[in-house]
Amino acid sequence: MSTVVAIVLMLALAAYAVFGGADFGAGFWDLIAGGPERGAEPRNVIERSIGPVWEANHVWLIFVFVVTWTAFPPAYESIVLTMFVPLTLAALGIVFRGASFAFRKAVVTLRFRRIFGAAFALSSVLVPFCMGAIAGGIASGHVPSGGKAGDPVDSWLNPTSVVTGVLAVAVAAYLAAVYLVWDARHFREFAMGEYFRRRAVVSAVVAGVVAIVDLFVLNSKASHVFDGLMSRALPTAILSVLCGAGALVLLMRYAARGARVLAILAVALIIVSWGIAQWPYLLPVSLKIKEAAAPTATLVALVVAVGLAVLIVVPGFVLLYVLDQRAMLPEEGTEDVGDRPLDASAG
Repeated sequence: MSTVVAIVLMLALAAYAVFGGADFGAGFWDLIAGGPERGAEPRNVIERSIGPVWEANHVWLIFVFVVTWTAFPPAYESIVLTMFVPLTLAALGIVFRGASFAFRKAVVTLRFRRIFGAAFALSSVLVPFCMGAIAGGIASGHVPSGGKAGDPVDSWLNPTSVVTGVLAVAVAAYLAAVYLVWDARHFREFAMGEYFRRRAVVSAVVAGVVAIVDLFVLNSKASHVFDGLMSRALPTAILSVLCGAGALVLLMRYAARGARVLAILAVALIIVSWGIAQWPYLLPVSLKIKEAAAPTATLVALVVAVGLAVLIVVPGFVLLYVLDQRAMLPEEGTEDVGDRPLDASAG
């Protein structure tokens, strides 16, 4: 049963990387879009793209936390005690990012729009870096088992963590650019489609280079994960590379729909490969999944709860994304017909 829950946790992490990662990546492109005049058009595309769904994406992160502390409490305790600094920074980044995204559209003066825009964009880079740094710290064995706290600084500012954090930012930027190519063309903004297509190609190359550097760092600092990538996780890792390369080829050929599908698979398979490579440990190489698992009754109840959540929550997510892709959702801050008084149409 612990294996089933671990697989569920890995899939939830992959979902957060695919949906939340693209959300953060859009903030990266917002950061480097340029001044108010030069960056106005790409920022409009970004706001329209993430506006209806940005709040929903963090449900996956909450799900990951709940499953981890319920199913694997010893691992959760060790991770939180050791990684409280990047976890706190990520939480603050998520809060500031959401508030700034909302306030930026509400304020009138250019000065405050710049302030909130900068807070939104910088937080969009900080959060994925912290998430990647946490993953790198866990993979390189900087989180001790037994509910003990590791070094609060070296645990997430070590070579593996830093490179993995940079990789997380690069992958998020790549995924967001691919999404934005589709969104821009969907609304027949072909100039913006070309704008983000070029950035998607560049970010794909950058992410590939950083991934290669990360492999060398893993070989030196996280040998268990590196050995797993080169053995049991090799098929999924190769498939991730092939999907990424295929997405790049389709981008070069202006096939945005197919590129988006392959980019999603490439990013999801990175998470799956990491999980398989780390197997059977939650904390390499000190705490195995079975050793960290809660009692069987707790795991069974959790699996039942997850199954109910899939039946109840997932259809709502699917509907939200379908309506968003079909441009059937009202923009934030605009009047919806359903909000008007009943006698308004009579006049």
